[in-house]
Amino acid sequence: MWESIVLTVAATAGNNIGKILQKKGTVILPPLSLKLKVIRAYAFNKIWVIGFLMDIGGALLMLRALSLAPVSVIQPVSGVGLAILSIFSHFYLKEIMNAVDWVGIALAGVGTIGVGAGGEEQEAATLSIFHIPCLAFVVAILFVLLNGGLRICRRHRREQEMMEYDVVEESIYGLESGIYFGMSSVISKMGFLFLEQGFHQLLVPLCIIFSVCCSGTGFYYQTRGLKHGRAIVVSTCAAVASIVSGVLAGMLALGERLPSAPKARLALILGWLLIITGVVLLVGSTRLVKLLSCSSGRMKRSNADKSYGARRPSSLRIREPNPSAVIPATTLNHLLPSASKEKA
Repeated sequence: MWESIVLTVAATAGNNIGKILQKKGTVILPPLSLKLKVIRAYAFNKIWVIGFLMDIGGALLMLRALSLAPVSVIQPVSGVGLAILSIFSHFYLKEIMNAVDWVGIALAGVGTIGVGAGGEEQEAATLSIFHIPCLAFVVAILFVLLNGGLRICRRHRREQEMMEYDVVEESIYGLESGIYFGMSSVISKMGFLFLEQGFHQLLVPLCIIFSVCCSGTGFYYQTRGLKHGRAIVVSTCAAVASIVSGVLAGMLALGERLPSAPKARLALILGWLLIITGVVLLVGSTRLVKLLSCSSGRMKRSNADKSYGARRPSSLRIREPNPSAVIPATTLNHLLPSASKEKA
């Protein structure tokens, strides 16, 4: 079990760090195309090549981990990749991390240990080739409902003449992308289970192709949501939906079970919750710190105003004007001519 968890952590680290290196390498590169000159420029860029190889290596390690352990263990542990990416960005890219980031990293690490301690080897359940269309049918119904809600939100936004996306639209895009990511792992695992049970070997590459298609579709929905919506909402919903959908599909479609021992079951569930909490904190750390700083600043200002008002002497306090001290306009008009005569 620990071998598959270590492979998963290495795989998700390679995927995330590889994409960052590829993005950094493309700063000085032209847009990718099939022209020989452009392909040569990418091939001779060391940073981009290293990132590309790390991304491919991470994908291969993930396939190996899925062949050794249940999806309900692998998919939650893959959320630790965001914590590794944060550490890499801090030390390599010199990005500043706040206290919430470190708390999220710690929670994700502890959750990974809990999943490793609570997970156990399971015998492969008997699968049928009809599980693939059944799983696709359930996912299709779920997406029909989500897209129906998305259309309703779009219509409401157009009627209200709102330009920015509503939080419901952002959440739906994140949920759709996360579900595709979770299904990608489930379909890959399904191919290995078919191979173990004596099905035709062509089912393995076929399932891997479907898995790649699911990942690509998930990136499409995530990019679409990030283009018009807030990154914190889309990324958080995608990460949580990926973990939850992978775990549920693994248990319902692949016959995976919770550990039989109560302590192991508790450790596994707590590990899932800690990883999800850590991922949410890492995604929303910047916004959370801003909210905390604004609220603390308001409290300090209100306390300072109260203390200053209590210490201020009574002679300096603003008094209300006395209505009896107001001179009527007719009296002023009567006094002004007399004052001019005395001067004369």
